[in-house]
Amino acid sequence: MSGRLEAVTGCMFSGKTEELLRRVERARIARKEALLFKPELDTRYAVEEVVTHYGRSLPCRRLPTDISWARLSELVTDHASPITDVFAFDEAHFFGPEFPSLCERLVGLGKRVIVAGLDLNFRGEPFGPMPQLLALADEVVKLSAVCTVCGEPATRSQRLVDGKPVTSGPEVLIGGLESYEPRCREHFIPPTQ
Repeated sequence: MSGRLEAVTGCMFSGKTEELLRRVERARIARKEALLFKPELDTRYAVEEVVTHYGRSLPCRRLPTDISWARLSELVTDHASPITDVFAFDEAHFFGPEFPSLCERLVGLGKRVIVAGLDLNFRGEPFGPMPQLLALADEVVKLSAVCTVCGEPATRSQRLVDGKPVTSGPEVLIGGLESYEPRCREHFIPPTQ
């Protein structure tokens, strides 16, 4: 089997993690060995599981955001990396600039690599390594959510503080419904220029 890179992207609450878990489960049904990973900083619902906003989950391994090839090799040696067919990564936007080359290296070894992550941050700007991953991917699936203002398809993640939209602050703020809501382009409030 030749390697391939699949990218699942979209805004918050668009179903990225649901789609990632669906693909991992289908690979396992096909008797493929799959490993699921997430960044160490994502502890929203569980530490050792990838969990959707709706409670669906699968066990995973945690990775530092600055993951390198050497560190990944150390982490999967007990699992015998050569027998692993599928490497799946949730919240890929949190990984560092070396992450796309790590994914490409896995693909070069004949692995199926699936990444899921936000394409845009809360300011509406490209997020972390996702633009490069989307450009390198053999398949890109862009999902939308439902705008909480008008009900139209949402492609943006609006950050909230005390229930009100904000346009400034640190790029990374781990949260769910209490911190973000999906918005369409018309109702997304971007930072002032």
